[in-house]
Amino acid sequence: MGFYKYIRDAWKKPSSGLGETYKNRLIEWRKEPVTVRLEHPTRLDRARSLGYRAKPGFVIVRQRLDRGGRMREKAIMGGRKPKKQRRLKVLAMNYQWVAEQRANDKYVNCEVLNSYWVGEDGKRIWHEVILVDRAHPQVLANKQLMHLVESRGRVYRGITSAGRKSRGLRHKGVGAEKIRPSLGANKGRH
Repeated sequence: MGFYKYIRDAWKKPSSGLGETYKNRLIEWRKEPVTVRLEHPTRLDRARSLGYRAKPGFVIVRQRLDRGGRMREKAIMGGRKPKKQRRLKVLAMNYQWVAEQRANDKYVNCEVLNSYWVGEDGKRIWHEVILVDRAHPQVLANKQLMHLVESRGRVYRGITSAGRKSRGLRHKGVGAEKIRPSLGANKGRH
């Protein structure tokens, strides 16, 4: 078994595999600021599988989000079709996509490559976001990363993996006809 497989197995059930280490980490992370830049990824196997390399130009950020308050209250009475009865301020975005956007707001010269879950408790959830510096010479010399240099605001357009998942673009076939090319193009009929 390779080294990364052991790391992956430990993270499958953090409460049993990592035990007290996982709990102590959460206690420390609660005291930290909302956005923290890291030297090394917490989950090396996951970070490398999502494109992270230990090179200059790559930035790892741990982003904290508050959980809850996302339920759709049915408080509006009166003559409306059922679709319009819910509140409009509810986000149609998953926590991971929101974490990516907040990390990119903090590091504006970088582009989001990907992100992954690292922990959660009753009140908060943490994701680590992989960012790439668009102007770094080693990034500019790498042909595999040129799509990040040429594009702007991938995370705000929902092109990252978490954004595509939240937009429903991982589904094919019956029931997925109205989500492409976008919900706006199909008048929100999904």
